[in-house]
Amino acid sequence: MRLGVQMVEWTGKPAYQQVAEKLRRRIAAGEFTETGKLPSLAELQQKYGVTVTVARDAIRQLKTDGLAVSHQGKGAFLTPDSTKAAKLTSPEGAIAELRDEVAKLRDEVGELRERLSALEAS
Repeated sequence: MRLGVQMVEWTGKPAYQQVAEKLRRRIAAGEFTETGKLPSLAELQQKYGVTVTVARDAIRQLKTDGLAVSHQGKGAFLTPDSTKAAKLTSPEGAIAELRDEVAKLRDEVGELRERLSALEAS
């Protein structure tokens, strides 16, 4: 492995999905919000040790997910709601969202039990 290169690993997932997931995590962390510009294909190739096809497919995946748009000759850029969307489309974000929903439901169930108890007591 070359110094500074984060090679994709054999996980059973295609390499482009692994790169897209790494980018999704970086987007969710707010890494690109200042400029809105995502790394170029050459930068992705160098950083992750992948081919241009893999880099292009990773960006295409982000575009499909609604996280990025491309401008011919200028590169790929974040969409306005990309940070929030990335949090929801990443596994960690989805888990956090589910935990929030479970907590809300737990509170609602507790309130309903209190109401039921109050109705049964009267």
